[in-house]
Order: sequence, then C-alpha cells, then structure tokens
Amino acid sequence: MFRVRPLLSALVNHRQTLKTNGGLYKPFCTMSEGGMDKQTATLLKRTNEENEDSAEKVQAAKRVKTDGEHAEDEKKYPKKKVVLLMAYSGKGYYGMQRNPGNSQFRTIEDDLVAALIKSVCIPENHGDEMKKMSFQRCARTDKGVSAAGQVVSLKVRLIDDIIEKINEHLPPQIKVLGLKRVTQGFNSKNNCDARTYSYMLPTLAFSPKDYDTGNIAAFRLEPETLQKVNRLFALYKGTHNFHNFTSQKAPSDPSARRYITEMSCGEPFIRRNYEFAVITVRGQSFMLHQIRKMIGLVIAVVKGYAKEEVMERSWGHEKVDVPKAPGLGLILERVHFDRYNKRFGGDGLHEKLEWDREEEEIKAFKEAHIYPTIIETECEEGSMVCWMATLPIHDFEATSIEVQDDKVKKQDDADEGNDSD
Repeated sequence: MFRVRPLLSALVNHRQTLKTNGGLYKPFCTMSEGGMDKQTATLLKRTNEENEDSAEKVQAAKRVKTDGEHAEDEKKYPKKKVVLLMAYSGKGYYGMQRNPGNSQFRTIEDDLVAALIKSVCIPENHGDEMKKMSFQRCARTDKGVSAAGQVVSLKVRLIDDIIEKINEHLPPQIKVLGLKRVTQGFNSKNNCDARTYSYMLPTLAFSPKDYDTGNIAAFRLEPETLQKVNRLFALYKGTHNFHNFTSQKAPSDPSARRYITEMSCGEPFIRRNYEFAVITVRGQSFMLHQIRKMIGLVIAVVKGYAKEEVMERSWGHEKVDVPKAPGLGLILERVHFDRYNKRFGGDGLHEKLEWDREEEEIKAFKEAHIYPTIIETECEEGSMVCWMATLPIHDFEATSIEVQDDKVKKQDDADEGNDSD
C-alpha cells in the first residue's frame, strides 16, 4: 500500500514546527510556486519513490501470475497441429486473408483469430504474428466470396469443447464445423490436391442479349441452352494457359497453366420466383478471378456477344478481353487432400481429411447463411443484371500479341500461386 499517512503526519508536524518558529504557514497547493522548503521536498520525493517501487512490485506480481497461468495452460493443454473446417458467408468481408494493421478492411481471419484468442486456444501475442501458430489457409477467397468447406491449419491448445468455445466468439455468419489432428509438417495450402467451387447465378445470365431484363421472374432456361452452356464449360477441362483469366500474368509464365478436372452447370431451380442454377468447377488450383472470368466468357458467348472461337484464342499468347462475372455467387465448396489421405489416413494415428460426418451441418449452414444472402442480394441489388449491361463495351475481336521480354516475364512472379477467386 502507498505510504500516504506517513506523508500527512510529516506535513502536519512540519506545519507545527513552522508555527512554533514563527514561520508563515501556506496551504500545500501553493508550495509548488516556490514556498516548499527543503525538508518537505525531501519527504515528498522519498514518498513518491516508495510509491513507485510499490507500483512496480504490484505490476511484477501480476506479470508473474499471468506468466504462471500461461505456463499452466501450456502444461494442461499443449499445442497441437490441427485443421479446422470452416464455413462462412463472405458478404461484408474483404476476403479471407488477414491484413495486419489494416483494421478498416475486416476479413474472415480477423474474426477467427479474435475468437481463438478469446477462447484461449492460442496466446494473445499469436494474433499479431500468425507464423507463431503455423497458420495457413487453403484458399484466399476474394472479397464477398463465401465458403462451405474452407480448411485452415494451425497449432492450438486442445481445450475441452474447443469447437463450441470458438464458435461462442464468432458471428453467426462464420462457423467452425470440424477439427482433426494432422502431422506436424502439414500445410493446408501446400498439401491440398484440388479445390471445388460452386457459382450460384440467375439463369437470366444465359438469356439472349435482346431479352427484356425488366422481366426477370418470367425467364426460364431452355434445355437446349443448358446443353450448350455445359458443352462450352467442358472445353475448359484439361490443362490450359489461363493468363487472360487473371491480372498481370505473362503468357510465358508457367504458373498461368492450370489443370481443370470438372466444370458443369446443374439443373435450374426456383427461389423467390426467380430461376437460379449452380455451376460447379474443380481444379488443381485457381488464380485470382480465374473462375469468375471463365464463367463470364461463357456467358458472353451464350448471349451472342462473342464467338465461340474466342475461348480457344484466350488460351494462346494473344491478349484477349475476358469479362469477369460478379463475385456474389462464388462459394468454396470443398478442398481435397487425396495424397495426404493416402499416406497418413490409414497410419492409425491420423484421420483422413474427409468430412462426411459434417455434411448435414454444411448443408444446413449453406441453407441458413449462404444461399439466402446470395438470393436476397441478387433480387434486391441485381448484380448480375448490372454486370450484363457492361458486356457490350467489351471488344472480343481485338487482340494484341504479347511481347516476350524480361519485363513482361517479371510482371507477377512475386505470387506464383495467387490461389484466390
């Protein structure tokens, strides 16, 4: 406790001494103006030093207690390498990946890391230095993009009821659905063999270019048009040079070559009197905006703005103007770890990274948080209709031969994967 009473007693005794000696007494508050004598100043200095020492001892005791609690947590709940299965609605977020020091652009990882700290799954200082927990996301989803099967790998304290406690600190539009132990060297991005995305859109996107977009609810996709759509999507299968389907990629850049295993559009269905359909695409990995541009080009061909041959030309060295469909309907559905599962899934220590038991919960989350957001936003804001109005300004005939020099080759070598959509 601070030494206040001794100080008051000393001041009172000193005042009595002044009176006895015939000195003039001045109130304490005026002493700072020069009336404070040497003895009083010494008493104040000594007391302040003692108070500072006491405060430092209190803080030191608190630090010792906190360090002791952390040590106890580490002992009781040692950190282990795990993967978390996540689902989220991307509306209102600036993508998945965290941008430290840029709090005005909130991301999914901002809320996830905050929940991990509040649930005591990671130490507080790991929030600023995510390398300390070996954090890695499987895919860097872009602004507004949702996920039903995102996977992140990290080291956490395996506390009791860990999934429930993390979710207690997450908003409803983000949820951890599963957790599994993995090997120490596991990296969710590097160990991922393939990614599956879906894209939900109003079938009006495939209407003829002269169709009256003011009558959206009346449009129904003809079976013949759906067959043409799927024939065009099938052209993407295999390995192609997708330098025209992202930004700042030279055609000679090896990372522009991507392998697509599946792409198709499902049967239409009705929601809120509008007809929608879901496109599914699976590939080894995708570059920034690649899927949206793949869909955008097919829409342009189906609607009659571009000739079919533009697709083949877009994989060549020529620069082709490829439109980018809205990001609203894009969903990261699932990530695949076939090689990891084959090597470690049956070793008796680790589980396969498959989520069959969580499938019903994944569907429930999509129905509650992802699909309604996409449908309501599309019906109220008309993002697809607005984007369709920009298609006439694209010049699908104009091309230019890329000059293959060192400057072009170095345009975007800094980020080989660019694994985001």
